[in-house]
Amino acid sequence: MKFFADTAEIADIRELNDAGLLDGVTTNPSLIHKSGRDFMEVTKEICGIVDGPVSAEVVALDHETMMKEADVLRKIADNVCIKVPLTIDGLKTCRALTRDGTMVNVTLCFSANQALLAAKAGATFVSPFVGRHDDNGVDGMDLIRDIRLIYDNYDFTTEILVASVRHVVHVLESARIGADVMTAPPKVIKSLANHVLTDKGIEGFLADWAKTGQSIL
Repeated sequence: MKFFADTAEIADIRELNDAGLLDGVTTNPSLIHKSGRDFMEVTKEICGIVDGPVSAEVVALDHETMMKEADVLRKIADNVCIKVPLTIDGLKTCRALTRDGTMVNVTLCFSANQALLAAKAGATFVSPFVGRHDDNGVDGMDLIRDIRLIYDNYDFTTEILVASVRHVVHVLESARIGADVMTAPPKVIKSLANHVLTDKGIEGFLADWAKTGQSIL
């Protein structure tokens, strides 16, 4: 399963990329706002750090303007992936862009039917939001299971990019189901390494090492 970082914070992206843990990055208007930086500038910098897809989102709602914005965004770098909302105009834009060889991430997916439409439109990625489903009393991972089943039934090539990931269980369940990608905040990705027994084991090893009076360096 590919790991994308859901952030526009450069320091976090560099840290995860240097550790070999990143396959791409997703951004959105809210994350750009949180970074406090210029949209084009920060997107270009991110594209220069990671080799994989970097999702940059259009903000227009009509097809014609979406295409104009996408034309600007895809000139930033070769690894820009245009992010469009799951609306009829967004799907129309997706079809036009993917036919032209541009990667497209169809976002704000909340049903398997929507994911089916994204695949029909030729999306590179579809982004179902699991955390927001959980917030409304619905198991978001059930959505991922349904999409996986449908895509496998018909051999769709659209990759399932699990979004709105809130905790490590979301990551684990995504991997169990067979999602292609998950995107999460850097703190969630880093927390995957945490385990109390690992910490206790290191503590014990260091204590015993100190008793030897030896040094590796």
